[in-house]
Amino acid sequence: MTRLQSEWRRLYLAHDTPDLDAADASAGLIAPDGSVRALVLELARPADWNTLAPLWQGVQLDLELPAPAIAVNGRDGYQLWFSLAQAVPAQRARDFLAALARRYLPGIAAARLAQLPGADASGQLRHATPVPRQQAEDRWSAFLAPDLAPMFAEDPWLDLPPSPDGQADRLARLASITPADFEQALERLGPATPAPAQASHGATAAPDAGPLPVAHEQDPKHFLLGVMNDTHVALALRIEAAKALLPYC
Repeated sequence: MTRLQSEWRRLYLAHDTPDLDAADASAGLIAPDGSVRALVLELARPADWNTLAPLWQGVQLDLELPAPAIAVNGRDGYQLWFSLAQAVPAQRARDFLAALARRYLPGIAAARLAQLPGADASGQLRHATPVPRQQAEDRWSAFLAPDLAPMFAEDPWLDLPPSPDGQADRLARLASITPADFEQALERLGPATPAPAQASHGATAAPDAGPLPVAHEQDPKHFLLGVMNDTHVALALRIEAAKALLPYC
């Protein structure tokens, strides 16, 4: 077993598989019971690291989680690979990714986002293609160092096969999210879909604004930006946050 295979198994495999290069490129990412340890959020068409970077930073600053791996998919976008120490049901994984997208990627068209694992047209559970992989001639997916991520916005791929040892080194620096931290993050993020409005005594109640963004206690500007950009926060509060930000702009 190579170092890269060993790190891949440590972080992402939900069950052991004898051949990581099998025809089924996602072999091992989904356990027989449908649970997963790898959670992948992809932003593509176009690749836009400036939009995705606040999410990568936010899960560390706001949610106090280990940094996810950054990857280019070898075609048209960026991916963030989250690792769980303990497998969870696929729907629980999707709830987490959907809540992240709601918090940090408001207004992004659904067609540009992929949240994996997911279901294909036939309802079969599918997962992301492992990284690194050759996606086309002279186009490879690969894990990236954070400081190099902005360089791939125009061409989200490598022209040559990435070094297996270099990819292993990238993964070796990463840690898995513990079960306690995962549940705490879900609680902080709130429901992936806001609760529907309920009527009372014949009147229509105001829509649920959803939870406010979690404030990083040393960064009020970051908190105010989160409030202003969260479409699930009441408009009046978003306007007040924008006013408070004016001295910083």
